[in-house]
Amino acid sequence: MIGVLQAFACLIAVLLGGQSAQSHTLEPGYLQLTEIAPDTWQVFWRKPDVKGKPMAIDAQLPEVCEPSRGAAPQFDGQAWGSAWVATCDGGLKAQLVTIPGLEAQRTDVLMRVEFLEGPSTLAYRFTPSETVFVLPEEQTILQILWQYGQLGFEHILEGWDHLLFVFALLILIQSPGRLIGAVTAFTVAHSITLALATLGWVNMPGPPVEAVIALSIVFLAVEILKTDPANPRLSARFPWVVSFLFGLLHGLGFAGALSEIGLPEGDIPAALLAFNLGVEAGQLTFVLMVISAFAVVRILSKDVANQFRTVGAPGYTAMGYAIGCVSMYWLVERVSGF
Repeated sequence: MIGVLQAFACLIAVLLGGQSAQSHTLEPGYLQLTEIAPDTWQVFWRKPDVKGKPMAIDAQLPEVCEPSRGAAPQFDGQAWGSAWVATCDGGLKAQLVTIPGLEAQRTDVLMRVEFLEGPSTLAYRFTPSETVFVLPEEQTILQILWQYGQLGFEHILEGWDHLLFVFALLILIQSPGRLIGAVTAFTVAHSITLALATLGWVNMPGPPVEAVIALSIVFLAVEILKTDPANPRLSARFPWVVSFLFGLLHGLGFAGALSEIGLPEGDIPAALLAFNLGVEAGQLTFVLMVISAFAVVRILSKDVANQFRTVGAPGYTAMGYAIGCVSMYWLVERVSGF
């Protein structure tokens, strides 16, 4: 019976992992606006591929721009892109940029704007509920903090692999004190590599980093399945060391996302701090959600709750197999994509 439960958990986990991986590979759209001369803009527009066709969204510049839309996009093997030069009488500040069609989709569009004069760089994420953005005439430090904090918060909640790593920590480490230490070590570690990589002091290619992140989750799954209170393993004896080492890798993953967004010149420390705080807020939100869900289960049925918190119980073992199956699926997928 236990073997059937384990196999079923693994099957469901792989199916869910495959769906989340597919949704993760549907990268957000990307709009780059670069001011190359007063009132003259180089536009690069890239939108996701959906079953061999470009997603039904578009980038609409303000009416003062000519042309306000580009030519039909071309497929580059991963997405559909187009580029053009637009003349915008009076510039883009205080003007509307719109992404028509995004309200009917389930993805986002990241926009990066580079001005000749301040604010030098601006980043914004369009969502299905927010498809219009007014470019500010001036960007205050509070706007930068709020903007990059939101981006960090959204990134961590969309990062299934990072969340699964944190979830595995919650399952593996049952002592509140050790758990706090492990999560703190994870936070400190990824904050360090996020800053170093974003500032250009550390540079590693993205695909191997993503593969090792998946491998870190496989490691935690093995630790869960081999937990023995009588003979504590490395993760049980020194959980903060394990969390710190793997946190360094996860920080490189966060840096890859931040490098795509870019940092505003002159306000790099503030933007970097805000993005990192946003990541931490998202991570804390996820931890509180998991703890709250478990508390509700425990109130409803202590026996069911104990199945998932007692080492060796069917529920505890099934979660270990489920985490391991999903992470192995991601590992093979990412290695094969090198």
